Amino acid sequence: MITDKIALLLTIVGAINWGLIGIFQFDLVAYIFGGQGALLSRIVYSLVGAGGLWCISLLFRDRDVIKD
Repeated sequence: MITDKIALLLTIVGAINWGLIGIFQFDLVAYIFGGQGALLSRIVYSLVGAGGLWCISLLFRDRDVIKD
């Protein structure tokens, strides 16, 4: 399902960003989009959060259903 792939991609983006914050204290999303409070940054953070919530559903699905 395409929604699963988009959600997984967003979650990976978020994980990479958190890794950069944890290791280097560098927020790539904020750097690219003009700070943590900038509208575009907040949109990206919100999409990553929604993608992470969607990925929770992947934990409870039957493996046979997750085929494209």
